[in-house]
Amino acid sequence: MNMRRPGLIDRCIAEFDAALRTVAAAHPAGRARPQATSAQEPLTASERDLAARLMRVNHAGEIAAQALYRGQALVAGDAALRSALLQAADEEHAHLGWCQERAAALGAGTSRLAPFWYAGALAIGVAAGLAGDRRSLGFLAETERQVSEHLDGHLQRLPGQDQASRRIVERMRADEQAHRQDALARGGVEPPAPIRQAMRLASRVMTSVAYYF
Repeated sequence: MNMRRPGLIDRCIAEFDAALRTVAAAHPAGRARPQATSAQEPLTASERDLAARLMRVNHAGEIAAQALYRGQALVAGDAALRSALLQAADEEHAHLGWCQERAAALGAGTSRLAPFWYAGALAIGVAAGLAGDRRSLGFLAETERQVSEHLDGHLQRLPGQDQASRRIVERMRADEQAHRQDALARGGVEPPAPIRQAMRLASRVMTSVAYYF
């Protein structure tokens, strides 16, 4: 029997399965969680609450990142690009586990709106992918740039003594920056200013809502 290459329908079925696993399952990290380099001082109740909310926001952002990557990969015209996008999603899957574990350790759950974040980001990823491979890569690079800025802000807000959370965020930021550089090296084209502004607005809506829910 001849084996056929997976087509769009097959990929859609695979994406549905991936979506269910991303939004509804526990996330084993797969990669060792970054460890604090020194003993951590106890957090006050307000510091613990702040750190927990920020890690919940980061988890929601990683839910969206998985959907963006996979949405772009779903419609990518080039097989090598599709493979690279799925590899990047796999590499960043550890972020989900790290954020989930840390939020739980701080006494908080993850965002109850995870299915909404995933669905919206998947649609955006598909739209970016349909614009062409170079524009899709440019969209990815811009996304990672904005995410890095967002993580910089969290490093400023996290309690100084919460070394466990800070090490996670620092490692996440390094991974995002590496994926941005890879996207640019592959020929990514910067999105127009209105698209960049819309991306920033959508990010602010998600992070503001996920902070509370």
